[in-house]
Amino acid sequence: MAKKINQRLFKEARKHLVGGVNSPVRSFNHVGTPPVLAKRGKGSYLWDYDDNKYIDYILSFGALILGHSYPKAIGDLKETVNSGLSFGLTNEKEIELAKILKKAIPFVDKIRFVNSGTEAVMSAIRLARGFTGKDKILKFENSYHGHVDYLLAKAGSGLLTLGVAKSLGVPKDFIKNTIVAPFGKIDVIEEIFKRQGKNIAAVIVEPIGGNSGVVLPDPDFLKKLRQITQKYGALLIFDEVITGFRFNFGSVSKQLGVTPDLICLGKIIGGGLPIGAYGAKEEIMRSLAPEGEVYQASTFSGNPVVMQAGISVLNVLNQLKDGYARLWELADLLVSGIEKEAARNKISLKINYYKNMFSFRFKNKKQFKKFYKLILNEGVLFAPSEFEANFLSFAHTKKDIIQTIEAAAKSFRSLK
Repeated sequence: MAKKINQRLFKEARKHLVGGVNSPVRSFNHVGTPPVLAKRGKGSYLWDYDDNKYIDYILSFGALILGHSYPKAIGDLKETVNSGLSFGLTNEKEIELAKILKKAIPFVDKIRFVNSGTEAVMSAIRLARGFTGKDKILKFENSYHGHVDYLLAKAGSGLLTLGVAKSLGVPKDFIKNTIVAPFGKIDVIEEIFKRQGKNIAAVIVEPIGGNSGVVLPDPDFLKKLRQITQKYGALLIFDEVITGFRFNFGSVSKQLGVTPDLICLGKIIGGGLPIGAYGAKEEIMRSLAPEGEVYQASTFSGNPVVMQAGISVLNVLNQLKDGYARLWELADLLVSGIEKEAARNKISLKINYYKNMFSFRFKNKKQFKKFYKLILNEGVLFAPSEFEANFLSFAHTKKDIIQTIEAAAKSFRSLK
């Protein structure tokens, strides 16, 4: 008889947690299937409480670039925990992680650690406003920069999954200084700056979109955005919470040929533990307290356990940095294989992908939900929304990719 531990646990979770989850997309409501409850992970695999095994392409929504339970990171963490969990004081490990980040991202002189990508973005925008003395922020449609009130206007990620443009509970006054523009339309941006440029503190952008599905980079647009912001004295903020260290060892800005003023980081740099960071040149960062008058504080920022997780993972990534190309090859194999199987079964599917990050776009939108259920039953765990990105890790193998393609082929035959 099949186990029903997942079912029992989720029923219990719903009694104590809102919707049984602590983040909406984890509910799997969008795909209409019971949520996967994670018991343990190893490498590219994840097991639920009924001992079902999955090839995992969620990877803690992009945080686990080395896969689950990387031995070196786990060993280092055990040693660190023995010295204490949190101090609320400066410690050597936050200095060490900051040095690694600065070396990998040369345009950054100073770092400030926080506890999440949302905190990093929120704090970077406050810093941009304080540094420039301006109030307005420009963001792009369907981009998601965390659950900051004033950035939930026409946001992506879970808000797209839920089919809403913004969250309840956000007063109109909170978003009155948020300008939303279509991505890629440089003529629109130029017009906005002509009318309001003197009041715009910063433009925030995901250089590669990951929160309305994968949105491919547009280097020419980003370069023009860089020129416009410099012309009007606005700061350019790259939200690299997802993309930082994902495609190369450091910021993707080097690949795109565009250098922002501020960068926001998260996910990968914490090695699987909660983290956020933002950084810039000394001139900008000195506006932060205690050196400047832009206030931001946190009890747990620079936590030694989190810092060690980041140090361990980034040191391994630095050694493996020539191996990023292998991930791109695996992604090419995966994408081409799944698309060929879809075409063979006369299913219209386009997979948007950039190097090792991808998302699904079925022409018939109803087919995604059906496909998701079918391939989940085949032991493949994708993000439970076409508006979320999927990821490859250094733990994935060619065998995983071939098995995934075969599972997709079987699912397409059933779907047809």
